[in-house]
Amino acid sequence: MQKTSRDLTQGSILNHIKVIAIPASVGFLFNTLFNVVDTLYVGRLSTEALAGLSLSFPIFFMVIALTSGISQAMTALTAHDIGKKKFDEYHVLIKNGWVLTVLLALVLAVLGILLVPSLFRFMGAQEATVRLGVRYTRTIYLGALFFAFNYLMNGILSAEGNTKPFRNFLILGFILNIGLNPLFIFGWFGLPRLSTLGVALATVIVQAIGTLYLFKQLMKSDYFVWAEFKAAKRSWHFQSEIIKQALPVSLSNATIALGVFVINYFAVLYGGDQAVAAYGAALRIEQLLFLPTIGLNIAALSIIAQNYGAKAYGRMKETIQKTGTIGLIIMGSSMVITFLLAPVLMPLFIDDGTVIDIGVNYLRIATVGFTSYIFLNLSVSTLQAIKKPGFSVFIGIYRQAFPAVIFYLLGGVLGYGVSGVWWGIVIINWSAAFIIVPYTIYRFKRATTSDSETAILS
Repeated sequence: MQKTSRDLTQGSILNHIKVIAIPASVGFLFNTLFNVVDTLYVGRLSTEALAGLSLSFPIFFMVIALTSGISQAMTALTAHDIGKKKFDEYHVLIKNGWVLTVLLALVLAVLGILLVPSLFRFMGAQEATVRLGVRYTRTIYLGALFFAFNYLMNGILSAEGNTKPFRNFLILGFILNIGLNPLFIFGWFGLPRLSTLGVALATVIVQAIGTLYLFKQLMKSDYFVWAEFKAAKRSWHFQSEIIKQALPVSLSNATIALGVFVINYFAVLYGGDQAVAAYGAALRIEQLLFLPTIGLNIAALSIIAQNYGAKAYGRMKETIQKTGTIGLIIMGSSMVITFLLAPVLMPLFIDDGTVIDIGVNYLRIATVGFTSYIFLNLSVSTLQAIKKPGFSVFIGIYRQAFPAVIFYLLGGVLGYGVSGVWWGIVIINWSAAFIIVPYTIYRFKRATTSDSETAILS
């Protein structure tokens, strides 16, 4: 039987990056296209519907932020155990990650039902936009369990260097979404016309199918043994280890939702629903361009974590250098492509001329900050891999909360309006990169040097 998992402590680093990053990037390409399909269909309903979907992003992203925190924690911790060849702890970690995932999904479902309408109104949306956005977001929160399990299982498989199952699921999900969306949105074949509720229903169905598929793939893992998983005990010690690793990541990711929330608030303040609709559509374009870097981040986390467990510090450094170089080349190219093609890309999502102009302006300003994401994300992946993720919370808060001051100064006091919001995003990201990179270098040296000295003394 062909091996599905990889020993990342041996062999070519560049080959490991390729084998992990390419499937992951392809998968997230289809995940983004999944969202693009949603945006295209909803954009044909009305500007209010598109604004409702755009405003839902930071609220919906809380599901992704919190569940991906556990996912990335499981990648770091199980990869570390694989590197140390401690497969008993590997199964106990998975069992306790499973328990935490169920609890998290239940809490999210309850909070989503209760808080979503108030959050939409707080952002200042018009009542029609609130109604359409709430119907979508509440349904997504009810399906949080499927999102959570999918991210959990992907985290475990990524730790083994196997990103193909999640890629396959995302490709299948994209194909299913193309058919399910119009079926539920427009009420084809006698079904009721559900509008934005139909978009969410299609998404939840796809996620449920993904849960079944990914569980089957986990059962095929070279490291996962069902009997050992069943025998593993629930342990507060291991749950606390997962929480300590996941909480900073989840909080950091959650601040992204806070950041988009703040951006949407000021976009509405300075440009109305048209500005937030433009930002939502332009964000889809950015996500497509950033896809290769997502694969690189996953590769860096998996490879560095396994080699940290194996105390192969030279391979860790080589991984950082190679993923960073590849990322800078990719994002440098994306800057040029985006600046030139922005007027061609925006009309694909909306036919409102004012919205298109605002979106083009955003994309061209945003290119100045593209390469900052390489320094930020690679630093965060490295800190997660060496089990020092705490600083990412500070950076997340800085990047997502402090912009309110910058947006107010640039957009309001200095009179740049919504363009001040776009420039504020660039300024915040570059300043955050200048903060986190030196800290990551310091932590990396401390982790590798102290472990080396401990080994010598012992």
